[in-house]
Amino acid sequence: MDKRWIRKANGASRVVEELSLALSVERSLANLLVQRGVSTYATAKAFFRPQLDDLHDPFLMKDMDSAVLRLEKAVDSGEKILVYGDYDVDGTTAVAVVYSFLKAQGVSASYFIPERYLDGYGVAFRGIDHAVSVGATLVIALDCGIKAVDKVTYAKSKGVDFIICDHHLPGADIPNAVAVLDPQRPDCRYPYKELSGCGVGYKLLQAYCRRRGIPDDTLSPLLDLVAVSIASDIVPITGENRVMTYYGLRRLNTNPRKGLQAIMRRSGLNEHPVGVDDIVFRVGPRLNAAGRMESGKTAVDLLTAETDQVADEMSDIINDQNNDRKNVDRSITLESINIINQNPQLQAKKTIVLYNPEWLKGVVGIVASRLVETFYRPAIVLTESNGMATGSARSIPGFDLYQAIELCADLLANYGGHMYAAGLTMKAENVEPFINRFEEVANRMISPDMLIPQVEIDAEIGFAEITPKFYRILKQFQPFGPGNMAPVFLTRRAYGYGNMRLVGVDSEHIKLDLIQEDTPYRPLPAIAFGQARFFDYIQSGKPIDVCYSINENSYRGNVTLQLRIKDIKKSEEAT
Repeated sequence: MDKRWIRKANGASRVVEELSLALSVERSLANLLVQRGVSTYATAKAFFRPQLDDLHDPFLMKDMDSAVLRLEKAVDSGEKILVYGDYDVDGTTAVAVVYSFLKAQGVSASYFIPERYLDGYGVAFRGIDHAVSVGATLVIALDCGIKAVDKVTYAKSKGVDFIICDHHLPGADIPNAVAVLDPQRPDCRYPYKELSGCGVGYKLLQAYCRRRGIPDDTLSPLLDLVAVSIASDIVPITGENRVMTYYGLRRLNTNPRKGLQAIMRRSGLNEHPVGVDDIVFRVGPRLNAAGRMESGKTAVDLLTAETDQVADEMSDIINDQNNDRKNVDRSITLESINIINQNPQLQAKKTIVLYNPEWLKGVVGIVASRLVETFYRPAIVLTESNGMATGSARSIPGFDLYQAIELCADLLANYGGHMYAAGLTMKAENVEPFINRFEEVANRMISPDMLIPQVEIDAEIGFAEITPKFYRILKQFQPFGPGNMAPVFLTRRAYGYGNMRLVGVDSEHIKLDLIQEDTPYRPLPAIAFGQARFFDYIQSGKPIDVCYSINENSYRGNVTLQLRIKDIKKSEEAT
């Protein structure tokens, strides 16, 4: 699929020049900083050297005072607390964070994770009944609860209070809980809106520690979990998220908790420092597999394991579940692609909505993501659960999925999420009307150019600029993620050099070295994923323009620079 190459605007020339001189870095690097809102020596220092002191005062969050007062009351009076969280990575890490802290403080606490196939998403009546059965009088709900209006009312009737820690968009009514912590609330003036659910739970603990005079460094061992939540939930790695991810990754690479250490070993992460991509593609999917295939409780059991034996046992179970998950989602993805390829009417639409009552609920979100990658359309994949059609939605850049689903709210029993990912439930008889309405909404909101994949280019450089110093500074831009993606560079008129070969199960990738004419440095190793169609052209000695990021490749203990090519155009065809 051809892609559009979009050049990001350069920073103001004077600002870039001044920053380049102040930091003693190349103009291209200074320009990358200005693109990220870093324009002075002071802001560059904060960007390159994040400090935990940069985190905002947690009491700026709406309802934080009420939340801390209720938590203090529960602790001081010996109440039992139930820590409740969603079954995905954000929810299970959030539960592990709050539960681990409370247990370390000697508080009477237990945890509950809803079952995807029994309870569905969010706060469940069964969870409240469980709280009553174990004698809990306070529930701390994490990564869910912002729309649990009826559930909180039911809990009150049973003598159970709620503190909600969520980060999803609220509905028209806010639950009548003791406290509802959610920076997305319209009436919340908290300076940073992009926290993960786990991050909101961490802010609750931060506020509690300050009120009780507990040293701030008491919370530092929990940041490995917060970093995993931020990376896995694909929230922006800016502001507070950047600070917490920075220190969380440091913890992951020096002294991770036993459960994370075990799952990283199962993921093969023992040859190089763990970064955000490693969490997104290796650690996160394994933790998610527990809730997708059986129970998210297994993930919390792993993340709170206190012995190597328990950690190893739980990681083995989760690794097996992840293997099962991969087999199932691969099968459903292939089935879905075939359905679309065999139906010209589906291919002509701007959206994809598929429904099969037999599909496994736990993998429909992954399948939706695969369909977006394949067809570059917003995709919703639905299955049947508890007599309802339920599923997950994924979007393309520029299309507000949550807003589009909201315009179909009268056809839905429940929905929630963000701009690019959402979950929804409806009666089976509403599926067809929903498909038609969603397509109508998309036709109004999606312009033709939005359906063409694009590569955003940060800067055009020559290979001669990629020096050891250049990459050493570029590494300090990490951690990368939404809001601070790994820079993408454009280099024109590059040539294949020496041996090149096709790699991959279906020989779909090219492994090669690249050079530029008149470049005094050695050839640069590169990997071009999914670009096999250019093999003969490059091998013939003709020039190409390449978009790429720069990363380190670790193989048998040797670390080398490698260009990870995003897209290729023949030089005479590039614009």
